[in-house]
Amino acid sequence: MAESKTKFEEIRKWVSDHKLRTVGCLWLSGITGSIAYNWSQPAMKTSVKIIHARLHAQALTLAALAGAAVVEYYDHKTEATNRYPKFLPPENLSHKD
Repeated sequence: MAESKTKFEEIRKWVSDHKLRTVGCLWLSGITGSIAYNWSQPAMKTSVKIIHARLHAQALTLAALAGAAVVEYYDHKTEATNRYPKFLPPENLSHKD
């Protein structure tokens, strides 16, 4: 019988295949959540709320990029992924003299 992947392994595989999409979604959710939180603070001006939301989202994005770098390093260290892009045909990858 074939091994069934756990939910964690499926998520890790998807994140590994879609690193930039993951970082973008984290940025969008971070800025949305930060704007929602900052809008509940009545003492701040609107411009300060937007600046704080951008700073929070920027920090989350840097953390997500660092996480994507760790995933990339781990994948290459364990040879869990092919080093060549999927969109290149294999016959174009050989070196010609």
